Amino acid sequence: MMILVAIVLGALVLGLLVLIALLSAVKGTPVCDVETLDGQQVPGVNDPSFRCAVELLSRTKLQPGHQVELFINGDETYPRLWDDLRGARESLTVQLYYCEEGRMADTFQQILVERARAGVKVLFLYDAFGTSFPEEYVEALKGAGVKAEPFRPISLLTAQKMQHRAHIRVVCIDGTIGWTGGFGISDKWFGGGRIEGEWRDSNVRFTGPAVRQLQAAFVACWAEATGDLLVGDMLFDGEVTPDEGGVLAAVLHGSPSVGSTEAERFLALSIAAARERLWITNAYFVPDRDFRRLIVAAARRGVDTRILTAGESSDIKSTLHAGRAHYEELLEAGVRLFEYRDTMMHAKTLVVDGMWGACGSMNADNRSLSFNEETMLLMLDPGVGATLERHFTDDMAHADEIDLAVFRQRGAWMRLRERMAHQVRRVL
Repeated sequence: MMILVAIVLGALVLGLLVLIALLSAVKGTPVCDVETLDGQQVPGVNDPSFRCAVELLSRTKLQPGHQVELFINGDETYPRLWDDLRGARESLTVQLYYCEEGRMADTFQQILVERARAGVKVLFLYDAFGTSFPEEYVEALKGAGVKAEPFRPISLLTAQKMQHRAHIRVVCIDGTIGWTGGFGISDKWFGGGRIEGEWRDSNVRFTGPAVRQLQAAFVACWAEATGDLLVGDMLFDGEVTPDEGGVLAAVLHGSPSVGSTEAERFLALSIAAARERLWITNAYFVPDRDFRRLIVAAARRGVDTRILTAGESSDIKSTLHAGRAHYEELLEAGVRLFEYRDTMMHAKTLVVDGMWGACGSMNADNRSLSFNEETMLLMLDPGVGATLERHFTDDMAHADEIDLAVFRQRGAWMRLRERMAHQVRRVL
């Protein structure tokens, strides 16, 4: 009898553990709406209370004094990035998700090795899932003095972290120049972003106080990976005084949580604040029901709402189909949907009312909002807003707009694929 009781209790405990693991693996985001206590409209991006809310809710302080440059492809990004890396004199901190062998990887390795041998402190943190560098590549870096470490290695002992990836993009040079965006180290990012095989992406280079915030995102992940919490003037210059000119900006470090995340709160507030225009470019556009409701609400209150995402050239077809599963809902509300043509659209940008902009690594899907480490440069500036809107308008010429009547005519097989992909949307 006692043995039977023990078996039953053991089975119940095992079942409970399996249930907890399953619920953790498919958890979504809890925010359903954005509203005020007095029933007034959510503050627009030009309202000082919007800045206050976004700073507090995303835990990022916007500061003046930034110089910002936005790039839309590899031809614009990598020559400038390589020059910055080669110009490092004291420190280089780099954290990337996607890395693979090729010409770009060879250049990257050569630069890090040369700078390390020149006495620069070089720290490289790479995601254990997204990076496929062979062991000898990493060993060559270490042999030259580069401190290279995997982030969240995949093993049975770290199974609870397996789904929480470092999709983050961080490059900091001497603590004064920062880079983030959607880029990685792979030859697919070479080119102009308009023809097959040359990915279209958005990346941002910046100077100013937000570089320290980007550096802090790296340090937080480095501490988890190595146990060493890094401080000191080489990483964080304590004498920096923000210039009152330049772009008002901040780095958002989205990180997993058991509840609402910084990334989720930033995105929800940005959508709800739109008054005139809400233009989102996102590679993997699979918003959940609540975010679709926020986007629909924006369109129905008269906001020019446009979404540009990857089309048939998407590198992850399941995500494409999961997103398409709710195109009709969005189109019926007046949202304009565009799919990029000819090559992969990998950018992650947002611009609201030509004033509030963001560029970084965060996708509009549950994985980015719930599970991943992400970085976004947030910018409250009309010049930046105009640039992001110009990029969106230029991209429209290389995209197909989805027509509701035509889209409704797709076949039963396509609809089935969409429904199947939608069922696993939270883990894509």
